[in-house]
Amino acid sequence: MPTFRQLSYLVAIAETNHMGRAAEKLGVTQPTLSAQIAELERKLGVTLAERGRAGVMLTDIGRDTANRARDILASVEALKDHAAGARTGIAGTLRLGVLPTIGPYLLPHILPALHARYPQLRLYVREDFPGPLEAGLHDGRFDMLLVSLPVDMGGLETAPLFREELQLALPHDHAAAQADRVPRTRLRGEDVLALETGHRYHTQVRDLCTDLGAHLLPDYEGTSLDTLRQMTAMGAGLTFLPALYVHSEIGPRDKRRRAEVTTRSLTPRPPSRTVGMAWRRQAPSRQGYGELAELIRDRMKALKLEGITVTS
Repeated sequence: MPTFRQLSYLVAIAETNHMGRAAEKLGVTQPTLSAQIAELERKLGVTLAERGRAGVMLTDIGRDTANRARDILASVEALKDHAAGARTGIAGTLRLGVLPTIGPYLLPHILPALHARYPQLRLYVREDFPGPLEAGLHDGRFDMLLVSLPVDMGGLETAPLFREELQLALPHDHAAAQADRVPRTRLRGEDVLALETGHRYHTQVRDLCTDLGAHLLPDYEGTSLDTLRQMTAMGAGLTFLPALYVHSEIGPRDKRRRAEVTTRSLTPRPPSRTVGMAWRRQAPSRQGYGELAELIRDRMKALKLEGITVTS
């Protein structure tokens, strides 16, 4: 069989159209290069190069073989990169499961930094409810999850990334919107909208309503955070929106005059959730996932977004 070295010699000749320059580029003597090309021709049973006083010229089959050799060598380099990346845990395709209340609002902030650090990494991203995501992580359909913690499943390693405030969203003409911060006692008896059952965020808002004495509206469950925002704007009730969503879809506080709703922090003890990563404890890439968690923390620290507190 041809060797990778022989294929690289043929590619060098195709790129330089000169035996001497190819040998110099490769750091070998011209006789060595010529002998290896002759050996390659013997193994393949074809003439790859015509040698004459004007130098060397590849035959038609020689040019075609050089093109195929480039593809082979590129695949070998990709294989080496994959293996090198596997040693650090970040390589090939990363199958990432995300909650719909987190992924669309977090990924745009971290993907550029992720691509810059790991340019060969390919991401496969899927949004779903917590149950299917955790089942997919358990049976190997996902390598890692971006979820709210804690995760109620054994055999996992988790890494908290940041704490995200859950901000009260209300119509502009609501009486509580006039205050810079809304006292927790002000929510007693208020109607609150939540996502449909099955979302972890539904459970978080339900428990928050119990704590505040607010009334969770079971017949007006939203299918997305956008739906909750729109229903709130129409006066169907108040709701809670995660800080990343507020930053992405409503904007900074000083630019919210045209937004459909306004948002306020509760006082004291603004409610929050912890966003983090989860992966199988015995995953071969677990070291790399820890490094990825640190990259996300650094990125979120640099952004200095309101309502986001990065985990130390």
